[in-house]
Amino acid sequence: MYCSACQREVIDYSNFCSFCGARQSPSVAPRRLMRSAWDKKIAGVCGGFSEHFDMDPTIFRIIFVFVTLATGLLPGIIAYIVAWILMPQAPYVVTPAGAPHSAAPQSPAP
Repeated sequence: MYCSACQREVIDYSNFCSFCGARQSPSVAPRRLMRSAWDKKIAGVCGGFSEHFDMDPTIFRIIFVFVTLATGLLPGIIAYIVAWILMPQAPYVVTPAGAPHSAAPQSPAP
């Protein structure tokens, strides 16, 4: 990473330039809204929204159902179908063979 003020190379995780003291902006890529590949009941729309907003997917699904019932069934169903069409599918993450899955909890050996 290079300093935006003095154009010297600085450490990637530093907040300030060690040469000129200028504050460095984080180089984090924006997250895209995508349908979930793993957490889906119908098409992964609610799972994708919950991953994007860092919410529990069950809470998001309950909120979606209540909002759909409160506004009438048709607007909620149409919104879900439109989101299903417009949101891209998240890629499947494949772990190498022999690597432990981080999502599955490991039980202690007796």
